[in-house]
Amino acid sequence: MLFNRYRRGLFITSFLAAPVILYLIYVISPNVQAFYMAMTDWRGVSATPNFIGLDNFERLFGDNVFWKAVTHNIALLVLLPVITIVIALFFAFLLNLGGKQGVSGIRGSAFYRVVFFFPQVLAVTIVAVLFQQVFRPDGSGMLNGPLMALGLQPIGFLSDSGIAFWSVLGVLVWQAVGFYVVLFSAGLASIPKDMFEAAQIDGANRITLFFRVTLPLLWDTVQVAWVYLGILAMDVFAIVWVMTLQQGGPNWSTTVMAAEIYRNAFGYFRFGYASALGVVMFLFTVGFAILSLRLSRRERIEY
Repeated sequence: MLFNRYRRGLFITSFLAAPVILYLIYVISPNVQAFYMAMTDWRGVSATPNFIGLDNFERLFGDNVFWKAVTHNIALLVLLPVITIVIALFFAFLLNLGGKQGVSGIRGSAFYRVVFFFPQVLAVTIVAVLFQQVFRPDGSGMLNGPLMALGLQPIGFLSDSGIAFWSVLGVLVWQAVGFYVVLFSAGLASIPKDMFEAAQIDGANRITLFFRVTLPLLWDTVQVAWVYLGILAMDVFAIVWVMTLQQGGPNWSTTVMAAEIYRNAFGYFRFGYASALGVVMFLFTVGFAILSLRLSRRERIEY
């Protein structure tokens, strides 16, 4: 019996060893190297970087551009999940429970799901280039063209430092919301219709049905969506780098930590400083995920 248990344990270990080793090599090891590199002045040339301790972090916290990037990431951490989840929940509720009877979707809901999901098919860089044309400040812009045709002044969606950040946020919401409409729709489809019918018999209107029945039963899905969107808010490099003026401008009004990591590493060849930025971004992301899971924890509802 003991020998058979040993053989079974050896068999299981042999299957687990390969993925664990790969994870250590390709995930843990690069992170450890990044933490070490953050305490050096390596510029990508010398074979033996000089160890400088926490000098990069001291310099980092005195960098005004870094604080602008942090401010934008924090704003995205708050705004992007909230706006996206609210819009996605609203549309998912309509597509699944917006019919006349209140327990079925609106007519053509399958077609609308495809339309909402369409932005997910596009590569992020394609989305950025597309909205560069949408936000053009001349008559060929999709938004400014009609304004100029009406004799109004064009809006500098990407050239005005007071508007550029909100333009980036709008693109991120447009690109993300379709996926979460489909995600929440899948969650709603798994809930027995009897619950909604029982609530309606008890006199629940659509608002009560949403807040008292739908949202509590979808809470686990909303929690996961919140964490994913928070991680997306920390990693918005492609949209910012391709779409905005001066890759984070104008006047650093749209820059984020990921953009500053790339700029310092491959623009200024300050790989040690860029690694310090990466460490801070890593801590922000992990801290957000832990905090979100802690604050949104609640008793699971069984059905």
